[in-house]
Amino acid sequence: MDKKYTIKDIAKLAGVSKGTVDRVLHKRGKVSPLALEKVNEVLKVIDYEPNLIARNLKNNKIYRICIVLPDPKIDPYWLPCLNGIDDARQEFKAYNLVIETFYFNPEKKKSFLKTNETVLGLSPDAVLLAPLFHKETVDVIEEYHSLNIIVNTFNNQVESSFVQCFVGQDLFRSGRIAAKLLDSITDKGQIAIVHIDETYKNAIHMQEKERGFRNYFEEKENSEYTITTLKLKNPNVEISFNNFLNENPDVSGIFITTSKAYQIAKIISAFKHKKIRVVGYDLVDENVSYLNQGVIDFMIHQNQKRQAYLGITSLVEYFLFHKEIPEMILLPIDIVNAENAEYYIE
Repeated sequence: MDKKYTIKDIAKLAGVSKGTVDRVLHKRGKVSPLALEKVNEVLKVIDYEPNLIARNLKNNKIYRICIVLPDPKIDPYWLPCLNGIDDARQEFKAYNLVIETFYFNPEKKKSFLKTNETVLGLSPDAVLLAPLFHKETVDVIEEYHSLNIIVNTFNNQVESSFVQCFVGQDLFRSGRIAAKLLDSITDKGQIAIVHIDETYKNAIHMQEKERGFRNYFEEKENSEYTITTLKLKNPNVEISFNNFLNENPDVSGIFITTSKAYQIAKIISAFKHKKIRVVGYDLVDENVSYLNQGVIDFMIHQNQKRQAYLGITSLVEYFLFHKEIPEMILLPIDIVNAENAEYYIE
């Protein structure tokens, strides 16, 4: 086993006092250039690594990180995030950290604002935020910044110079991938881009997915597709989409930009006289069921669990280990079908 060197051991090897070694290791107090050179030479030879856990336990500072998350009871898309948060909490439980989660109703701006007001009152060191309402999110981020509270965002990107790090996928590219998938399994006809239940006008994640999707076909020469955008809202999704199908009999493909592809799949599964190809997002239970039945052809997995985990750990490593927080952490765009779905489901 590798020898564990103490300050006393290092002092003896370098021919200096324990106090000098302590000052070098903790970068405090004055040390002569000669003594500094001797200690650093020994540290290099023994490949010394400080006991960061012990160091942080001696530090009385308790870092508080708050996660502001849409309520998974209202939208199950966010449920895997709880596992990612719990993984991060367990990984760093030996440290002086408080990691707390605060929920808001994803359908109500007032709930979003009230939850953030509660978090602001706690004066945390950092916040991990899932932006839904664009204008309100930008305003809230500015408030956090004014109080020197670090903000990371995940899943949805928002334009703000005060965001330290975004964790998620390249949504423009994921839209292009969805387009290529539909192009590979349809010949021609009409393709519908379907947005469901987006309660705010500036839905950046929808816009970026649609922009990427359209960009793919704009670059494709001699495309025989026409592309239509359809915005649906519950409780009228079924009626509105059935009317759309009856009015547009040449529809050959559907791209759903949210996690609610199952609502469209349910309607299409009863639409017996024609096979319509479907690409959507996220492995919620209902989507997986229709994927396995062959109604949905492909799902793009956004890996919410990993997003939440990385959003937290980048903050933790900054506070504890002084690691620089990256401006962006982009996750792979995973394509899931009935053949490989079981490997992505916990």
